[in-house]
Amino acid sequence: MLSYQHIYHAGNLADVQKHALLAWMLDYMTQKDKPLSYLETHAGRALYDLGSAEALKTGEAAKGIDVARDWFAPDHPYARVLERVQVQHGATSYPGSPQIAAELLRPADRLHLAELHPQEAVALREAMRGSGAKVHVQDGFEMVQSLAPPEPRRGLVLIDPSYEIKADYARIPGIIAKLHRKWNVGVIALWYPILSDGTHVPMLKALEAHALPEVFRHEVRFAPARDGHRMIGSGMFVVNAPFGLSQEAVRLDAKFASL
Repeated sequence: MLSYQHIYHAGNLADVQKHALLAWMLDYMTQKDKPLSYLETHAGRALYDLGSAEALKTGEAAKGIDVARDWFAPDHPYARVLERVQVQHGATSYPGSPQIAAELLRPADRLHLAELHPQEAVALREAMRGSGAKVHVQDGFEMVQSLAPPEPRRGLVLIDPSYEIKADYARIPGIIAKLHRKWNVGVIALWYPILSDGTHVPMLKALEAHALPEVFRHEVRFAPARDGHRMIGSGMFVVNAPFGLSQEAVRLDAKFASL
C-alpha cells in the first residue's frame, strides 16, 4: 500500500517526540570518534514544506512544531537542525528523519534510506543529493535485514512505518528480534502511534516477550489533531538505548505535560 504521504502530518507532535529523541541519539553517538551507520526503513521525502497546501490542510504542524519550537535550547541537536534547515531551505521548511540524520552525521558515516512510494523516493533522492546517502527503492524491512550487520557495524536503525498495513503491528516484533540477532550492537529505534483503540498494545507485549537488551520505552500523550482522529499519542521503543536517553525523555515529558 503506497497511499501514505507524510507531508500531511509533517511537524506534528508525534514528529516532535520522534525527531527530538532521534536527534539526541545521533548527537550522542557522533561524540565518539568512530564511524557509524544510519538505516531507515520508511524514509519519506526527507524535507517538507509546512507552507504547502497538503500541510496546511491538516494544520498538524500548527499544533506541533509551531508550539514546540521553544521547548528546545538553541544548542539542542534538534533545534540546531531546525535552524540549519530553515536557513538553507526557507522559513517553512521542516526536516524529516533522513534530513536530521544527514545534518548530524559526519563524512565517514553511512546512510541507507528505504522508500517505496515512487514520488517520495524521487523527492528523497533530490533532498539527499550531496549527502552520500544511498536511497533504496525497496521494502524497508527487507533492506535492513539484507544489510545487517552494516558497515560500519556501529549504528542506528529507525523503523518508522505508516502502519497503514495493519499486519505491520504483528510483524514488527519478529522483525526486530531477527535484526537484533544479526546486528546485536545496533541501536534499534521503533516509532509507533498510540491509538485510542490500543492497537499498539499487543505489539509492545510481543516485543517485551523477546527480552531484548537495554530496552527503553517512551510515550507521550496529546489531544487528537482533529475531531475523529484516533491518534492520541506517540511512542518510541529503543533496543540498545544510548546512555542518557532516559534523562532526555524526562525533559521532553515535562514539555508535553505543559500542553
